[in-house]
Amino acid sequence: VDSYDVRVGEDLGDIVLVKIEKKKYWMQDDWYCRYVTVKTPDGDYVEFPCFRWLVDDKEVVLRDGRAFLPQDDKTSLVKQHRQKELDTRRKTIRWKEWQPGIPMSIDSNKHRDLPRDIQFDSDAGNLYIVDFEILEGISANCTDPQTVQYLAAPICLLYKGVQNKILPIAIQLGQNPDKNPIFLPTDGQYDWLLAKIWVRSADFQYHQNVTHLLRTHLITEVFAIAMFRQLPAVHPVFKLLIPHIRFTIAINTKAREQLICEHGIFDKANATGGGGHVQLIQKATKDLTFRSLCFPDAIKSRGVDSEEDLPTYFYRDDGYKVWDATKSFVSDVVSIYYNSDERVREDEEIQAFVKDACSFGMQDFDHCEFPKSLKSLDELIEYLTVVIFTASAQHAAVNFGQYDWCSWIPNAPSTMRKPPPQEKGLANVNTIIETLPDRGRSSWHLGAVWALSQYQENELYLGMYPDEHFIEKPVKAAMEKFRKKLSEITGFIKGRNEGKKLPYYNMSPDKIPNSVAV
Repeated sequence: VDSYDVRVGEDLGDIVLVKIEKKKYWMQDDWYCRYVTVKTPDGDYVEFPCFRWLVDDKEVVLRDGRAFLPQDDKTSLVKQHRQKELDTRRKTIRWKEWQPGIPMSIDSNKHRDLPRDIQFDSDAGNLYIVDFEILEGISANCTDPQTVQYLAAPICLLYKGVQNKILPIAIQLGQNPDKNPIFLPTDGQYDWLLAKIWVRSADFQYHQNVTHLLRTHLITEVFAIAMFRQLPAVHPVFKLLIPHIRFTIAINTKAREQLICEHGIFDKANATGGGGHVQLIQKATKDLTFRSLCFPDAIKSRGVDSEEDLPTYFYRDDGYKVWDATKSFVSDVVSIYYNSDERVREDEEIQAFVKDACSFGMQDFDHCEFPKSLKSLDELIEYLTVVIFTASAQHAAVNFGQYDWCSWIPNAPSTMRKPPPQEKGLANVNTIIETLPDRGRSSWHLGAVWALSQYQENELYLGMYPDEHFIEKPVKAAMEKFRKKLSEITGFIKGRNEGKKLPYYNMSPDKIPNSVAV
């Protein structure tokens, strides 16, 4: 929102009409104009209301704010203006029969095809914001006295253009606007490049600590421990879940022993090492809810659920397919053993499993809203779907593409050696090189993301159950149905990816291990 002053040095006489012209810029730049106020030489103010969108290359001609009946317009100029406005509107707002025998409707099949002025205001679907406020106040790594390291908590505004590409259009490298200028694509080349690198570094810290470590590894371990403590091997839910927590407790223990421990790899390579990673995970845990682990809910809460607004968001599209297939499989299996909601409520072991995960695993945090009991079959199906999906598809999506995206150091710097700039016009190539991690930390970083992106030998992918915990034929039939559906999804994704410069396959079932094991 902004206002502009335009000063005129000559007397224009009585202002009858005001014309505003908009030229299309380098991106889709629809502009909503509220009004124009003219101050006369005598000090009077005349309002010319607009309240409409200027789209692409367009001009709009405005009359002052007084209302007139057509018979009260006296000059040919204002009469022509009145008629031209209606002629223009009639070209875009046309009658159409939707169905015979009912009132006519507008000639438009989709909301996005409507004239811009009559679309929903909230459908601005083109602007997205990434706010790393959670990084504010996190201690930067100070384990090496020879190298000062820095973190930032940037805010990045992104825009979806006509080619459906989402690009950054404004970046503020700290939460305080008084100390942090807003960097723009029109700034100096290196100012803008450095600002983007800072956003990518912040995103790397969030991705590794929150999206990856907390929301897949640690959460799956909660479910795994509760399962072992509360469900005997004969329980059908134990049999269902055991392939999906394979090696999870072991890999997490190894991580605490070698990766995220004091003097571990995190300390060697990452700006959140030396304890900052613990602070960050603690803050993120306060925002973690059970519903945020339900894939459809997570997508909707972030405002990225519309295929019309984001037609090429393959993580969402493939994730929906895998979520639905997993939920259908879980439903098929548990329905063999539970034929009513009452059977779920009467199962003291499943109730103890759920309560243990909440009361001990999540330490009974009120904010997390993890269920302490399950009252229906539907609730049980959703809960188990969350467990399996988090351990398999979600972990695969956030883990196995790390080398692809993070091996180019400027795209995911694990640390930064200079503070974020607070002035424009100071950055150059040397500034950027001196800010990026040094060779040693870059090497540790590359080794880590390469190792994390590797599949195990004899990997068991989603739907592969060589250990026959179930012997019942109906369960085996459900497994075969699950595998067939997953194969269809794999085929669809393979076909979609053909010919793409940047294929997306991290949610393809043939690349989703059953469990968090790396």
